[in-house]
Amino acid sequence: MIDGIIFDLDGTLWDSCRVVSESWGLVLRECYGAERTPTPQDVKRIMGMTADEISRTLFSAYGERADEVCRRCIRGENAYIARHGGDLYPGVRDMLETLSARYPLFIVSNCLDGYIECFLKSSGLGPCFRDYACEGTTGLRKAGNIALIAKRGGLRAPVYVGDTDMDERSAREAGCPFVFAAYGFGRAESPDAVIAAPMELPALIEGWEGGAQDA
Repeated sequence: MIDGIIFDLDGTLWDSCRVVSESWGLVLRECYGAERTPTPQDVKRIMGMTADEISRTLFSAYGERADEVCRRCIRGENAYIARHGGDLYPGVRDMLETLSARYPLFIVSNCLDGYIECFLKSSGLGPCFRDYACEGTTGLRKAGNIALIAKRGGLRAPVYVGDTDMDERSAREAGCPFVFAAYGFGRAESPDAVIAAPMELPALIEGWEGGAQDA
């Protein structure tokens, strides 16, 4: 029996590429005099990466200052996103409200600390979630945070929902089934299930639960 659902954030619950691009552009122009700044498509390519990976991918042109520039951009985005919010995928609000009536819900992301709180505040969806964890707070990679959330929540049979092959690998490492959000940013190799839209998830979970009961 499924006793909890853990969600990735970017590419699964919302698309923040536009507002992240705007935020980073402000920091780069004001603090570093940049003429070219990351586009929403640039940001989309690095969603789900750690800060170190983003630094190498997008900010290598800053040389030895790449890490500093990257982290300054990421730190600056939280206040901007809290004000402007990202773009929730259609159906996410209804999906979360439906599922939270039956299951404890959680978030695990590779973001820095403060980002998940910005999502919860700007979206108004905080009441749907019991707990959350990210690399910026715990120092753990995604698999470790999935395991941590399961331990803190007393979960024995959680499901992880994400949109990339890294999410899939992390779920496997943490020992839980993986549902691939095909509407998101990435790809998956062999997920346990696929949803093409958020509101497909409640029926999928209900079907799994029914199958378990029948067995």
